[in-house]
Amino acid sequence: MSEVLANLADYQTNKAAISESFGRAAKHYDQHAELQRLVADRLLALLPADLTGYRILDLGCGTGYCSLALMERGANVVCADLSSEMLTVAKQRCGTKRVTYQVADAEALPFEDKCFDVVISSLALQWCSDLAVPLTEMKRVTKLGGSLHFSTLLDGSLLELKRSWGKIDAYQHVNDFTSLNQVKIALAQSECIHHQLDLPKIVMWYETAFGLMKDLKGIGATHVEGRSKGFTSRRALKALELEYKQYANQNGLLPASYQICLGSVAL
Repeated sequence: MSEVLANLADYQTNKAAISESFGRAAKHYDQHAELQRLVADRLLALLPADLTGYRILDLGCGTGYCSLALMERGANVVCADLSSEMLTVAKQRCGTKRVTYQVADAEALPFEDKCFDVVISSLALQWCSDLAVPLTEMKRVTKLGGSLHFSTLLDGSLLELKRSWGKIDAYQHVNDFTSLNQVKIALAQSECIHHQLDLPKIVMWYETAFGLMKDLKGIGATHVEGRSKGFTSRRALKALELEYKQYANQNGLLPASYQICLGSVAL
């Protein structure tokens, strides 16, 4: 019993740390979120152009980029996020006409069964420890005949950064991401039977490794299990830049590769 309670405490601590990381990033998130917008646009393209009369949950809404696009198509939107600071910025973007705001944990949604026509979640579910749990919750709150749409990161994302750090020290600087097989298992466990997956690779280009890490910090993606608790030294950062240069293209730009999973589930 004590081990279960300890694991639960660790889980809640991690959730709080993730929320705090994104909360700190909320005001400047959009300055660093080019990848997030690119992925969101691909996810939004899977939905009808006219969403008039739809009630849609934007889960892990962040600063409201998807929410505003959904509103512009006529939907009534519920913006939900683990971070209240993110919701504050989303409210500044989207206002209060046909949109409401709710602090919410994707693994325990505070909504009634079958109350949404569509649930969408872009690049938020990778922060959940077990993808089957939020998928089950998303399915629970969606009406029969509705649909779920999500994007998440797969293993192989930020591989260049992970390998470069691996040459420098033993700490984990980059999170481990789920595999495609684990996504398929989660879909089966959550009984999301009628699904389609698209697996694009997106490469972002940077002049320096520091520029990439600045963007990661800027969006709040700084919670990494097994990370050193101290500050990263200048010597380590300099060594990282040298290691990362092996991936440079002919123009000297450094790649940051992302393996994306776009999922759609019909209910």
